[in-house]
Amino acid sequence: MGFCDDVKAAVERITASDDITIISHIDADGIASEAILSQAIARAEIQHSSVFVRQLEPLTMSQVPDNASLKIFTDLGAGQQNLLEERGFSNEEILIVDHHVSQACNRNYQQVNCLPYGHLKMSAAGISYLIAKAIDPINTDLAKTGIIGNVGDMMARETCGLVGLVRDVIVEDAVRHKNVEVRRRDLNCYGISTRPLYLSLAYNDDPFIKGISNNVEGAKQFLRKIGIKQQTDEGRWLVWEEYSVDDQRTIISALAEQLIANGEPINRLLAETYHFPDEPVRTPLRNAQEYATLLNACGRWGRPQVGGAILRGDRGGSFREAEHMLVNHRAIIRDLLGYIIDSGVTKLEWIQYLHVGAKYPDTIVGIGAGMALSKLDNSKPILIMCTVPEDKNLTKVSMRTTERMVERGVDLQKAIGDASSKFGGVGGGHRIAAGAYIPKSAEQEFVILVNKILGEQFGAKSTNYR
Repeated sequence: MGFCDDVKAAVERITASDDITIISHIDADGIASEAILSQAIARAEIQHSSVFVRQLEPLTMSQVPDNASLKIFTDLGAGQQNLLEERGFSNEEILIVDHHVSQACNRNYQQVNCLPYGHLKMSAAGISYLIAKAIDPINTDLAKTGIIGNVGDMMARETCGLVGLVRDVIVEDAVRHKNVEVRRRDLNCYGISTRPLYLSLAYNDDPFIKGISNNVEGAKQFLRKIGIKQQTDEGRWLVWEEYSVDDQRTIISALAEQLIANGEPINRLLAETYHFPDEPVRTPLRNAQEYATLLNACGRWGRPQVGGAILRGDRGGSFREAEHMLVNHRAIIRDLLGYIIDSGVTKLEWIQYLHVGAKYPDTIVGIGAGMALSKLDNSKPILIMCTVPEDKNLTKVSMRTTERMVERGVDLQKAIGDASSKFGGVGGGHRIAAGAYIPKSAEQEFVILVNKILGEQFGAKSTNYR
């Protein structure tokens, strides 16, 4: 059996079902996965419903309906199969569509998981799209949603663009469908459709450009110095995608010179980006990165259905509601970032950590951790803990690291998964970003154990790193 065989088997299972329940994660990848599968299933005229959960753990298992439907778990499930077994679900009831590390289980639940076949840069939305396309080629219009989910799950971050099956199949399908435009050598910068260019440059630290990154006035001065007009005649700030090709080349060349002058590589200055010409200009719907952030805002604030409605074409009430959530999302994350920096972290040999208590929602601490890492010691993974509102005896843990640390051997998914299991908790994620739920009483022991495991990971790769 190969990956294509698993996709085919999933399609046979879906099309033979009379009733389906989709259980999906609340982040951009999960919302995109649900939107793809639900639309494909609806077009096949199969009765279905959807449930979103922030994570599969004992507290949320009650949200999974106990009925006769086929239950498709997407963007979760692979690493929580023991919970499904404990709930009493049979093999016939479950189909898992996931891209996380699979947990050993006594039951042989059917899966479509790209990891065992070496497709490391594919998210659940990518797998969902391949299933949808196999159900009916008419579903190639959903390739755009597959791109959004993959970009939202950072599948393009390390390689400055989507790669593998996602690039060769999904992106190409979207281009042929003409609702996605690929820019192969674009500026690797967030906010290219909505932020004034100087803010996009100042808020970007990948790559870090001395005098510009984390320096709003420095970014403005840089653009003035190279003769780039920053505002329209009416005083409106220009965004990156509004500049002419010649202006964009001038800016990129000057940024490259700035990197070289400071002895920095220029390999991350450019990236392949994905634009949506059929969407309104100067909105977050215009490119995959910002669209994914909008979906994340919906999910993190308990309204993933709103994100799903936007993916299905709602540009009215759902889009306006999402925009309000995005503004609030960014404001709270800025506050969280300031809190982390101002409070400071406790440093151990291999990690740095902080507990934010109940001050911030557990759904956003991971985002704050990732942003704070660029302003702290990025040679050590960061671990942020917070209280779980629904259960004061539980603690949510979020960890983030950098691509450079992953290259050195860091695997947060394994570290946090192994450590949490020692205390009866559950953890999962990716090498660069992972999370767990652990007993509150085990916090300090957990931190010490994660530090020990990461030390072993660094040690195992240290000779190769040199």
